[in-house]
Amino acid sequence: MGNTTDRDASQRDLHARRATSFGANAMDYAEHRPDYPLAAIKWALEFVPAVPAPVVLDLGAGTGKLTEGLLAAGATVIAVEPDDGMRVELMRRLPGVRVYEGTAEAIPLADGSVDAIVAGQAFHWFDQQRAFPEFARVLQKDGVFAALWNTDDPDVDWVAELGRIARSEASAPAPEPAAAKLPEHPLFEPFETARFPHSHRRTAASLTATIGTHSHTLVISPEQRTEVLRRITDYLHSRPETAEGEFDLPLVTLVLRTALRSGRGGSSNPAPAR
Repeated sequence: MGNTTDRDASQRDLHARRATSFGANAMDYAEHRPDYPLAAIKWALEFVPAVPAPVVLDLGAGTGKLTEGLLAAGATVIAVEPDDGMRVELMRRLPGVRVYEGTAEAIPLADGSVDAIVAGQAFHWFDQQRAFPEFARVLQKDGVFAALWNTDDPDVDWVAELGRIARSEASAPAPEPAAAKLPEHPLFEPFETARFPHSHRRTAASLTATIGTHSHTLVISPEQRTEVLRRITDYLHSRPETAEGEFDLPLVTLVLRTALRSGRGGSSNPAPAR
């Protein structure tokens, strides 16, 4: 057995491979991933200044799943995405949105240039100690940061069992209850959290395809991937809720939000992207 250092290095390598696994499957990601409920987006942006079309940075924007919801909420959206494949798909789907290559740790925008930053299904990939100062730099005074995740509803029995069936050797271990604490940083106010019910209209085939866009199924071998997806398909065809036709996959959208502490942040006047 390897020592703790070896295991830590292996986990870091797996995390990095999972974080960069999406681009080759960008079209499938765009087709099969769910959107975000408008109520969750509005809660995330509740304290953004009430001006026409506030400027919101969608950070780690992927193929634009959250970008679409931000536009529907009336925001002016700037998207930043590090992966070439995901970024190209976003530009194809949403040609009117400004899109830049960049990361949470090196945001390609000027100081004080946005009213809010949001991250959909992406915050857990960020190096938070490097990212939070960047958030503070590009946000206006009292600007808002929020992170959103769509998760399967574990309180529904068949959904909870699906989660067990769908695990691969690359799946992250379930967090201990004590570890489920909110992030924190001295530049930002304490985080608040809220949950919103959501759903995703699927069939057995399309739900299998959705799970096929998850990073834990993208980084394993083709043989393992085939086996995991076969297990999922067999399970869905065995359940009365999902065996035939369309059904709603119950989801919960988790939102975390915070704001810059008073007196922090970039300049008081918006600046163009650099």
